Amino acid sequence: MGTFINGQIAIAYDDHNPWGTGPPLVLVHGHPFDRSMWSPQVQHVGRHGRRVIVPDLRGYGRSTVVPGKTPLRTFAQDIGGLLDHLGVEQIVLGGLSMGGQIVMEFHRLFPDRLRGLVLADTTPQAETEEGRRVRNAMAERLLKEGMGGYADEVLAKMVAPANVRRFPAVAEHVLGMMRGTSAEGAAAALRGRAERPDYVASLSRVHVPTLVLVGDEDEFTPLGDARLMHRLIPDSTLVVVEGAAHMPNLEAPAGFNEALSTFLDSIPGKQ
Repeated sequence: MGTFINGQIAIAYDDHNPWGTGPPLVLVHGHPFDRSMWSPQVQHVGRHGRRVIVPDLRGYGRSTVVPGKTPLRTFAQDIGGLLDHLGVEQIVLGGLSMGGQIVMEFHRLFPDRLRGLVLADTTPQAETEEGRRVRNAMAERLLKEGMGGYADEVLAKMVAPANVRRFPAVAEHVLGMMRGTSAEGAAAALRGRAERPDYVASLSRVHVPTLVLVGDEDEFTPLGDARLMHRLIPDSTLVVVEGAAHMPNLEAPAGFNEALSTFLDSIPGKQ
């Protein structure tokens, strides 16, 4: 584990196989999780000798909690700063849910630093007026009540109900990440996402290999959103992970990892 100091902010991260081959893979967690959500992918990809970097976003995990509002742009700039700190120029960048939107923002800001994209269970459209109201209201609720009630409510949407029963360790991991997240950090991210821009136009300008994944039971970002991104991004690959909801990387890691490995192997050259 390492720590990148960015002004007053400390960003915690893991850097696996720093001498690995091929462009490093950077994985961005969703809300309200932390970098441990990527453990199955880190182990799988790392066994094949590729460098994998997984940060805790500001406000999450072991990184600094920043109250107020954290736009997607700030998260993307933090990742850029971490790459500079590590001396990494180009990467394959992947993210799930909010993490996928941070990936899209990173592409908007730093397209030349990308060798490939992985967009899992996410959506490119701008936030709606109703969505802004809901996110801001939820931010206030979390500050007043904490994360426990929210975590219990959304578990069956994060992880398909059948998988909650079949894989209790996965359900406990997801629940633990949500309960352990700082309410201030989560609220700041929600306020930032309430102002989410539209990435539809920028996705049509993606010129690197892109993998789009989605759980076929995802209610938060359903299959239609994944198909939209697949249509927008030239020559992208769409993989639907059966029997999974919003966390296919944890609910169905074998299928997710197989798709990820096949995609990474298709990206030629070194960093």
